[in-house]
Amino acid sequence: MKTRAFLIAAVAAVSAPASFSATEASPRVVQSPFACDRLALTPAERHRHFDILGPLLRTKVLGARAEPDGYTFRFPNDWATYAELTEWMNGERLCCPFFDFNLSVTREHGEIWMKLSGRPGTKDFIRSDFVNWFARTGIPK
Repeated sequence: MKTRAFLIAAVAAVSAPASFSATEASPRVVQSPFACDRLALTPAERHRHFDILGPLLRTKVLGARAEPDGYTFRFPNDWATYAELTEWMNGERLCCPFFDFNLSVTREHGEIWMKLSGRPGTKDFIRSDFVNWFARTGIPK
């Protein structure tokens, strides 16, 4: 019985809403600038990310579509492309932390879709910084 009472008290304490006094500062969210922090990657990682993976993935873009907050790029559905995209996204999230990433694979062996999006201003950043990604998409420069 004591164990049950202890567990109930512990659950109540953990699930109770946090209270803040009027003198406590509310947490601030600091937003990163719309700029690539190349120093977030080691020299070897930078080389692989910018000189190998980026150019390789640009050649694999099958299409793109504009979204309200960014762009979605379409890629072929194969193991190599999926692995390259996930590796590229991992590096990109370090040097460009303002991006939201969404990678999806459509059913029945359909294409891979990678969405890049984020807060207001991100779409314009993508449009200017990823200009070579749009070369084969039909979206005008």
